[in-house]
Amino acid sequence: MIEIRIHGRGGQGVVVASKVLAMGFFVEGKYVQSFPFFGAERQGAPVAAFVRADDKKIHLRCKIYNPDYLIVLDQNLPFEINLTEGLKKGGIVIINSTKEPGRYNISSDFKVFTVDAGSVASKYGIGTKELPIVNTAILGAFCRITNLVNINSLKKAIKEFAPLKKKENAEAAIEIYNSINNV
Repeated sequence: MIEIRIHGRGGQGVVVASKVLAMGFFVEGKYVQSFPFFGAERQGAPVAAFVRADDKKIHLRCKIYNPDYLIVLDQNLPFEINLTEGLKKGGIVIINSTKEPGRYNISSDFKVFTVDAGSVASKYGIGTKELPIVNTAILGAFCRITNLVNINSLKKAIKEFAPLKKKENAEAAIEIYNSINNV
C-alpha cells in the first residue's frame, strides 16, 4: 500500500490535491482513499489530507501516521511544524519552494525535492500572483519524481476534479512534470 500525506494551509487546495491524486491512481485501476484532516478550520491554518492507493481493497479507516511520501504546498510549513513525523525511512518529501532542498534541514533519512510550483501556477493564472494555487502543479512533480502515477492519468483526474481552470491546471502539472530531469 502507498500512503501519502499532503500538507498546506487552508485555502491552498490541499483537499482538492488529495482527490485529484487519488483519482489519478483510480484511473490506473488502483483502490484508493482520500480524506482531509482539519485542525483549526480557518483560512491560513495548517491542513493535511491523505491518500492511500493499493492493488487490493483498502480496509484501513484511520489517519496516515507513517506515510511513504509527503507533498508540501507551503514552503514555510517545514519551519513551523514537524512535517516528517512518522515519515518512513527513505521517504520522499516534495516541497513547493524556490529554495534548495538543503535549506530545510530535513534528515538525510529522507529524499527532499523542491519545485517552484508557484511560478508555474502564476503563469497559468491559477490563483493570484500573490497567492498562487499550486496543488495541481505540484502533483505533476509527484508523478515525475515517484513514477507511481502516469501524467496522463493525473491529467484526466485534474479535468474531473479541478474546480476552475481545468485546462490551465492540467497544463501546469504537465509543465512541472516535464521540467524535472534529475530524478
